[in-house]
Amino acid sequence: MSASGAALPGTAHAATSGERATPTGLNWLAIFRLGLVQTALGAIVVLTTSTMNRVMVVELALPAMLPGALVALHHIVQLLRPRFGHGSDVGGRRTPWIIGGMAVLAIGGIGAALATAWMGSNVAAGVALGALSFVLIGIGTGSAGTSLLVLLAKRVEESRRAAAATIVWTMMIVGFIITAALAGHFLDPFTPARLVAVTAVTAVAAFVLTLLAVAGVEPRGPAVQPETAQSLPFRAALAQVWADADARRFTIFVFVSMLAYSAQDLILEPFAGTVFGFTPGESTKLSGIQNGGVLSGMLLVALAASGRHRIGSLRAWTVGGCVASAIALLALSVGGLTPGWPLRANVFLLGVSNGAFAVAAIGSMMSLAGAGANGREGVRMGLWGSAQAIGFAVGGFIGTAASDLAHALIGSSALAYASVFAAEGLLFVWAARLALNVRATSHQRMRM
Repeated sequence: MSASGAALPGTAHAATSGERATPTGLNWLAIFRLGLVQTALGAIVVLTTSTMNRVMVVELALPAMLPGALVALHHIVQLLRPRFGHGSDVGGRRTPWIIGGMAVLAIGGIGAALATAWMGSNVAAGVALGALSFVLIGIGTGSAGTSLLVLLAKRVEESRRAAAATIVWTMMIVGFIITAALAGHFLDPFTPARLVAVTAVTAVAAFVLTLLAVAGVEPRGPAVQPETAQSLPFRAALAQVWADADARRFTIFVFVSMLAYSAQDLILEPFAGTVFGFTPGESTKLSGIQNGGVLSGMLLVALAASGRHRIGSLRAWTVGGCVASAIALLALSVGGLTPGWPLRANVFLLGVSNGAFAVAAIGSMMSLAGAGANGREGVRMGLWGSAQAIGFAVGGFIGTAASDLAHALIGSSALAYASVFAAEGLLFVWAARLALNVRATSHQRMRM
């Protein structure tokens, strides 16, 4: 089946085959171009959540909870994703929402840099501008990210979804890497003015890249949307989607899986240092090993679950990735109590499992977006995007809080970390059960 299950409005007006959709969906070049939007998005986000975080805490000697609260604010705003998705459903085109979202994100990124610089002389004013800027960052990310996924869901044929998800998310990581390297070079010697200049150049470049990436991918002109998409107000549309059992189960799955996925992030390096005696440099390298595993898992699913001779369905890879993640976390629990445990290999396998489940879940998300009532793809994708953002934000906090509580109740650090990793493993088992219960709608002919 094609991504939308039917011929797409305006497909007959496609121009060059190198940029437009093939008769069955977007070709690889078009998918790669849409991946550049994620690269642009990642370039701005990494500056606001990483570089400015460090500047506030180190250079400005502000409490670490300040950037933490600002980043959490940008996650909370992601609750608006279903509303953005509904807007694109009613309008019928996703490109304006991608471009508009990136424009807001760029403004928010520049505003965040100005706010950070302002905090050096007027903390209260800087924090106020920072709060407004991170709200804009959340709005821009939610609008552009949701509409990009909907566009991929509607225009990428099923056999290419796993590979498309890998391409798009890998390119976001590329945006992180390239921006971190270039920004790190031009920020030294550091001054607040340099931070603003580097952020402004990055934001403008990201917006221009987005314009080039989306040009011509989606047919121009008004799209003919199902009457249901135009007639219902947002609250009624959201209620209709939530009433769908599969959409509701998948929303809960996304939240639980992201809760488990993010809860491990902030405690893995302290665990390596406290229990295994890793130095700061060694624990940082361990994080790199995990990220390498994540990328390997993504590529594994892209190769295995794409093309005509696919191995396993997206649902099978989602469930399998969750189960494998649970096993890897339970192994960490045992490893902390076992002398000579191969921690690096364990962490690499955890990364592979996480990457496999993440890409398979995104591919499943693309398939399920078109199920149920016509014209609700944006609301569905927005709902799942909100669940992902909130699960990620809550998971990071719960992981660290659970670690502190376990250390307070249990005298042994190894036992404390073991209990937390075991609990996270059980969350992944629950997520696997939820994913297994999501049934594809037969008339959509989706291979979940």
